Amino acid sequence: MVPDIGRGSRTHGLLVYLYGPGRREEHTDAHLVGSWDGFAPDPGRDTDPQVTLARLTAALDLRVKQAGDRAPAKHVWHCSVRTAPGDRRLSDEEWNAVAQRIVHATGIAPDGDPDGCRWIAVRHAEDHIHIVATLVRGDLRNPRLNYDFNKAQAVCRRIEEEMGLRRLNAGDGTAAKNPTSAEKFKAERTGRPETSRETLREAVRQAVSGADDEKEFFTRLREAGLRVKVRHAPSGDALGYNVALPGDRNRHGEPVWYPGSKLAPDLSLPKIRLRLADGTAERATPSAAADQPDWSPPARERRSATGVAERAAVLLDGDDDDAAAQLVGVGELLDAVAQTSPAATRAELAAAARAFERATRSNVRAERADIRALRSAARGIVQAGGALGRGEDGGTTAMLVSTLVLVTLAAARWHSARGHAQQAHASRQAAEHLRAAYHQAAATPMRVLHDQGRALPEAQRRTHEATLRAALPEQGVRADGMPTKIDALVATLAQAEQAGHDPEALLQQAIDMRELDTAEDVNDVLVWRLRRIAQLPAHPGEARRRPQAGTRPTQTSSNRTSERNAPTVPPRPAVSDPRSRPPRR
Repeated sequence: MVPDIGRGSRTHGLLVYLYGPGRREEHTDAHLVGSWDGFAPDPGRDTDPQVTLARLTAALDLRVKQAGDRAPAKHVWHCSVRTAPGDRRLSDEEWNAVAQRIVHATGIAPDGDPDGCRWIAVRHAEDHIHIVATLVRGDLRNPRLNYDFNKAQAVCRRIEEEMGLRRLNAGDGTAAKNPTSAEKFKAERTGRPETSRETLREAVRQAVSGADDEKEFFTRLREAGLRVKVRHAPSGDALGYNVALPGDRNRHGEPVWYPGSKLAPDLSLPKIRLRLADGTAERATPSAAADQPDWSPPARERRSATGVAERAAVLLDGDDDDAAAQLVGVGELLDAVAQTSPAATRAELAAAARAFERATRSNVRAERADIRALRSAARGIVQAGGALGRGEDGGTTAMLVSTLVLVTLAAARWHSARGHAQQAHASRQAAEHLRAAYHQAAATPMRVLHDQGRALPEAQRRTHEATLRAALPEQGVRADGMPTKIDALVATLAQAEQAGHDPEALLQQAIDMRELDTAEDVNDVLVWRLRRIAQLPAHPGEARRRPQAGTRPTQTSSNRTSERNAPTVPPRPAVSDPRSRPPRR
């Protein structure tokens, strides 16, 4: 059961809407289900609804007129209450009971108080009602409505339990502000798929993702096409900022500005400054490591980010409150990947970033908020630009997304252990979107790997299957030569051996990096871990490119960070024919 509270100044206008046909003719059989005294006139049940509507407006506004200048400018309190999809249909009597409990809990009309505010509850659909109250009491004082939304939420949770309705996750006051009804109607009227508030929230999140400093943050906002207005102190220091969408204007023709703090609690300028200070992204510098593979910039940055994300998952599994900072960094990394991802995966990755946005905020505060590695990885991905969705770039997208699935599941466990129901649910939602994106990104490279695994000589294949059987007995590795789900893993071990690595040591290292219980497909996870730490091409049909003579590849700070976090595997002297090596003992 979801309450949504707003305030206004036009009682009659709101009643006309509630008793009208609606913007899409969705209002049917509008009628009262409750009122302050049980005898309020009902335009929905009267032969002359216009006259009755005027009488109802006058009755609700009586005390407002009596209070005169002492009445609040926005004297109309409006709360819609909606049941969850799949809930049973409540009767008018049950909705009346719901309305009475909400006006009591919020202080609109406490039980037994003869001076409570006047209110009505209108029903024009099966799944929700609208409670309308005027904010002047019988003694002509204003009601105390401190934390009315939180109180309405709390009583709705109790009503759900008592009436056998679907129980929604309780919030903790850290969620972003929902769009108002007026904003939703405006989006529908103008043909926008979402409200301006939601569009701006995502744009600001992406602008801060991996930003080096405050100046770069504001530059990114303007480059994204937003109108930006910075509030300055007399000293010239920025105090805050407002953003608006081009063309989004109010009835006076003025831009509709939103302060960052009204988009989300963590998007105010002071909160953004804290994030920049806690994890200032390191600047890229040339590297003398000329023997590194010359991947394309998008592929190189995604490889680097994969190691950083793996480290974040380990910290979240450690169940330390300081891991709360990692959630913020993971959110930035998801935003960076979403805005630079291939077209085939962009929609799912953007949905994952939006879902995980809720998981980045809670009342847990990290004392040591070092997210430099994650912010540096996000910055590297943004600066490298978008991937083409094929070849090495597309393969490393699958490599990174496979790891991000495990990170979001670790975040879900971290939140669940602390009772953060909404954040845990958001993390699991993000994981589902990431899984869908992974299947799209990994389809081609995994198909090539499966073909390569099946094409290996039988003796070589059996050798690697034996290695897998010893390390992963629970996987049920088959040794009868029939196609299995381990074809890609077998091909990867063979290629790692050809590159000079010990397959047994390499596989054990990949297994030991982190538990695999939450992996949807252990084989896929191990394939990408092995290919990353052995520096094999993420797209197996594409040989890795070497620098031309006289040139030297560059390495960003995020490359250096991931190399520090990822364990190293001592290379093994290459053998000309893997089948000619001495037998294992």
